[in-house]
Amino acid sequence: MITDEEIVQGWHASVEKYEMRLRDQSERKAVSLVAEYQGNVAGYINVYTDPKQGAFAGKGYPEIVDFGVLEKYQRRGIGSKLMDVAEQIASAYSDTVCLAVGLHSGYGSAQRMYVKRGYIPDGTGVWYRDAVCGPYEDCCNDDDLVLYFSKKL
Repeated sequence: MITDEEIVQGWHASVEKYEMRLRDQSERKAVSLVAEYQGNVAGYINVYTDPKQGAFAGKGYPEIVDFGVLEKYQRRGIGSKLMDVAEQIASAYSDTVCLAVGLHSGYGSAQRMYVKRGYIPDGTGVWYRDAVCGPYEDCCNDDDLVLYFSKKL
């Protein structure tokens, strides 16, 4: 259902992504949460307790991954509530939580929310496909172009 709703609104979506998230949860690599609004799935978020890639890999900080609220349910506090719960879960593992956010305009509302919630860039610069994108390197402004942030809890 989530995949179908994301495709309708023009997001890139695949059932395999959600199957992977559920597998990771069953293997205790992550805690996956789904938000409902009036009986309908409205959003989701995942907390990876020990990320294996990215700017914070191996540092013991949990990472918030793959957070979204379907457009028809946005601006109702659902995203904030998901973030509140994700940060609470993360606080059981560390006093710091991290995340990556895409840089294209589709992530604009998330970028603004993270800054308002106190997240700050980690200083490693732009990452592309799980590696630092060096100065003047070519990359594509797709979902794999991200900036990492962290927050003290």
